[in-house]
Amino acid sequence: MSTGPDVANGPSGGMGDTSWALPATRRSAAGPREAARWDRGQIIATELRAIRGRSYPRIRAMFRERSWIFFEIALPFLTTSAFVFVYRALKAPQQYVGFVVLGGVMIAFWLNVVWLMAGQLYWEKDQGNLELYFASPMDMMSVLFGMAFGGLVMSSTRAAVILVVATFLYGVVFSVQQWFLLGAVFLLTLFALYGLGMVLASLFVMWGREVWHVNQLLQEPVYFVSGVNFPVNRLGYLGALAVATLPLAVGLDAMRQLAFTGPAGTTALLPPEAEAALLVVMVAVFLVLARAMLRLMERLARREGRLTARGR
Repeated sequence: MSTGPDVANGPSGGMGDTSWALPATRRSAAGPREAARWDRGQIIATELRAIRGRSYPRIRAMFRERSWIFFEIALPFLTTSAFVFVYRALKAPQQYVGFVVLGGVMIAFWLNVVWLMAGQLYWEKDQGNLELYFASPMDMMSVLFGMAFGGLVMSSTRAAVILVVATFLYGVVFSVQQWFLLGAVFLLTLFALYGLGMVLASLFVMWGREVWHVNQLLQEPVYFVSGVNFPVNRLGYLGALAVATLPLAVGLDAMRQLAFTGPAGTTALLPPEAEAALLVVMVAVFLVLARAMLRLMERLARREGRLTARGR
């Protein structure tokens, strides 16, 4: 949705008074058309406010209900610990324990993408908020970026605790020689994951009530095909397909090679440099698809009246 000179998007259009989004010098404009002529600085300031507004609830929620922090960290940590003890019972190399710990860290981000990104717009529609987003003078991509940033901060807390506690508790030893490449792969993996979440957010709005079932489908099966708890190349062609389509599988495979020595190299599907390049492509593709899906969703919503949950 453009925030340019569209009268419906200005302070006199849409739903309610949106004069808060304009500097004081523009509120005294002669008419609605003049007030709707925003310069680039006003547009950027509005988009940044939208990002801040959508990220604030997720960041603030971490401190309002502290019991959630305990359950968000302790329960997933039990799953990670279970696989650690399985590998120890099998007398597997110590690096496999590190594989599981890294997998547990990345699960935190994937769950956030599935539950707080992909399904969020559908739940906003169900609560009657989605039409307000479209009526506001902002781009819907800013809403998604805000949700992604807030969710990233939430998930980082859980991921950091799991990484630190598991490292000291289970004696995981990292052997990193290319710190820059490892950091780049980690960030690219997060960007690709949240880009995929933006694409799914638009699709879920159109799919309607099947959101809950699709979310379940994208949880445990994705853990399996992404090799969260074991090297993905053990799946053969299925693992290769996962690396080609799922950022979680690509990022984990590359980070394991860069963070550990020994079995990490023999269990890899592709060199880490190639997987980093693949992640760059995924980021670009997912962001372009997300933009296109939002435009399509907006057109269908206006034409078919899908912005509101009927019967409520």
